[in-house]
Amino acid sequence: MYTLNTSIEQLEKHIQYFTNFEPHRHFGNLIALNDCVDYIKSFFNNCGLATKIQSWEVRGNEYHNVIASYKPEKEKRLIVGAHYDVYANNPGADDNASGMAGLLESAKMISELNPDIHYGIDFVAYCLEEPPFFGSSDMGSYVHAESISKNTENIIGMICYDMIGYFSDEPNSQTFPNATIASMYPSTADFILVIGIKEFEEFSHDFFENMNTVNKMDVREIHFDDERDLGGLSDHRNYWHFGMKALMINNSAFLRNPNYHEKTDTIETLDFEKMKLVIKAATGAMLKF
Repeated sequence: MYTLNTSIEQLEKHIQYFTNFEPHRHFGNLIALNDCVDYIKSFFNNCGLATKIQSWEVRGNEYHNVIASYKPEKEKRLIVGAHYDVYANNPGADDNASGMAGLLESAKMISELNPDIHYGIDFVAYCLEEPPFFGSSDMGSYVHAESISKNTENIIGMICYDMIGYFSDEPNSQTFPNATIASMYPSTADFILVIGIKEFEEFSHDFFENMNTVNKMDVREIHFDDERDLGGLSDHRNYWHFGMKALMINNSAFLRNPNYHEKTDTIETLDFEKMKLVIKAATGAMLKF
């Protein structure tokens, strides 16, 4: 059993950094996006991870993924990713500074632990997840997934962090798309979801089970039919597109968080204690493949 350590202070530092831009880190603010690239790359480097930049051009501008590798010599790879851009000119604390904090802290914990695992882990920070590029081949995660698509037999799967910071203890704070799903889950928004599709249900169910063994965070699972359902609303969808196993760790986004894609998505709305539990549980599960 590995001892996993992160702190609320470190998570707050990451969220504060990502939410402090004005204008915010949307696709039109290249200065903010490039500043984020420098921050992410520097953090990965300070963790002692081999780091590289993957670049592509959209509408005459250059955008970047930041990729850090643990055990780069290993042929088998697990991908862990999160996007650092935001929708419109919004702070994006939950969407997706929280996921970025998870990505960075997972990388840091695994680098510090230096676990003797039979596979390597690639930590990928994506740009252009948000509209107007969502669902297109311009997404950073599409660019990355396509770049490894000829080597899918060596890809264990992909773990996506997206919106892991907003929780509520208020009764009836959790909504659902229909009554059937509502009957399966709590009506209080104090849990985290492992979201997958039925084609790769074994992969996401195993990850869900392993998250549950790490600590007392309430972890639930749901499997949709395909990426057209609510389960495909982030970067993991592009790995499905290329036939790779993938899942998302998510708090259910707009079904819970009233600040989704709004200027009110600020650091003050996040629950850092629960976020810490989510990240520790997910990081522990990443070491059990």
